[in-house]
Amino acid sequence: MKTPLFYLMLLPLMLVISACDKVIDVQLVNDSDKLVIEGNITNVSGTQTIKLNTNVAFTNTNTYPPVTGAQVKVNDQYGNVYTFQESSPGIYTIPTMAGISGGVYKLHVTIKGKTYDAGSTMPAQVALDNVRAFKDNFSTDDNKRKITVYYHDPKGVVNQYNFLLYVNGVQVKRVFANNDDFTDGNKVTFDLAQDDISIYAGDKVTVEMQSVDKTIYTYWFTLMQQGYKGPIGGVTPSNPPNNITPETLGYFSAHTTQIKTITVN
Repeated sequence: MKTPLFYLMLLPLMLVISACDKVIDVQLVNDSDKLVIEGNITNVSGTQTIKLNTNVAFTNTNTYPPVTGAQVKVNDQYGNVYTFQESSPGIYTIPTMAGISGGVYKLHVTIKGKTYDAGSTMPAQVALDNVRAFKDNFSTDDNKRKITVYYHDPKGVVNQYNFLLYVNGVQVKRVFANNDDFTDGNKVTFDLAQDDISIYAGDKVTVEMQSVDKTIYTYWFTLMQQGYKGPIGGVTPSNPPNNITPETLGYFSAHTTQIKTITVN
C-alpha cells in the first residue's frame, strides 16, 4: 500500500508536468483593492471612456467598487490634452474626441497623489468585409450556428486584431485575438468559436473588429489562451502583461473599431 508520504513526494512532479501544458503563464491575483484601468480610445468620433475600479478576490462575487475622484487625462504627440470628467462613479468620459491612425496616446490617471501612466499607438484600420453564420459541425445540436468573420490583411504590414462578439445584445465571454503571422497579405477567414451563448436562426449577432497595437494584442491573446473574458464586461482574475506603469490590472488601448450586425439564418 502506498503511504501518504509517497503522494506528497509525487505532488510536486505532477505540478511541474501540468505547468508544461500552458502556452502563456499568467499570475493569478487573489488579492483585493487593486486598481483596475479599462481605457479605450477609438477612431470613431464621440464619447471616449476610461473606467476605474478596484478588484476583488476572484473567489468572491464579481462586484467591483468604482474608483471616484481621480484625475484622468490623455495627451497625444501633437500637444493636445484631453481631460476626462467623471460622468458616473468610476466612469470617466470626454464627449467629443476621435483618435487617428498612427496617433500615439498617453494616459495619465492620478489617484490620491499617485499617477499611473500608459501609452498606445492606434494602428491603421483594416476593413471587416463580412460576417456570416454557419452550422456548427462540432455541436450535437444541428440547429446551432457558429460565426465567421472575413477580412483582407494588408501585405507587408504587421497587424493584430481583437474581436468582440455579442448575441442579442449580450457579450460572449470568449476572447478572440488574431494576428497576421501566417496570413500576411491574405484574405482571412476567422471563426469566432465559443461555447458561452448558443446561437440559433433568428438571433441578432454583432461583431466588433478592433485593430490593436502589439502590446494590447499580447494582453488579449494571453487572456484568450487562459479562457478568460477579461476586463470588458468583467475584471479578469489574472494579471496578463499590459502597458500600465506602475504595475496594476487592466489595459489602455488606442484602436480602430468597426461593427457589423447580422440576423442569423
